[in-house]
Amino acid sequence: MTDLEHTLLRAFAAFERWQSECLAAVSHQPLSSTDNAVLHIIRMKERPKTLTEVARLLARDDLSNLQYAIKKLTSAGLVEKSKEKKRRGVAYSVTDQGRQVTDDYADLRRALLIQMLPEERDSSAQFDSARRLLNLLQGVYDQAAVYVVSHSNPD
Repeated sequence: MTDLEHTLLRAFAAFERWQSECLAAVSHQPLSSTDNAVLHIIRMKERPKTLTEVARLLARDDLSNLQYAIKKLTSAGLVEKSKEKKRRGVAYSVTDQGRQVTDDYADLRRALLIQMLPEERDSSAQFDSARRLLNLLQGVYDQAAVYVVSHSNPD
């Protein structure tokens, strides 16, 4: 399990580097992997998202970091407060510039990253299997974290 966790840490660090470098290449701005994730989540399904929805979709509870990312994306002209009224809170949507940046990101991802992946017949099945395993691990780690918090001794 230790080797798996070490591999996950390295893979996550590489994924974060990829996201920030790819986003910087298409936006010409120093944005982080968190900024990238927030931008793409806000664009997802082409409907505005509240901070709570962004947090839920990213499975994160560090709202202040997500608020900071939204503030950076707004300052960069990629995200704006939505004109649509939500039931509660402010919702955000991508601007035309944000839409162009996410389209350019997808194009660069396709041209560079996807091209580097093996073209084996069963690669799609392997990626699906890896996705299922990572979803399972996410659930296990989330449940274990709740268990630790609920069973830890405050003394």
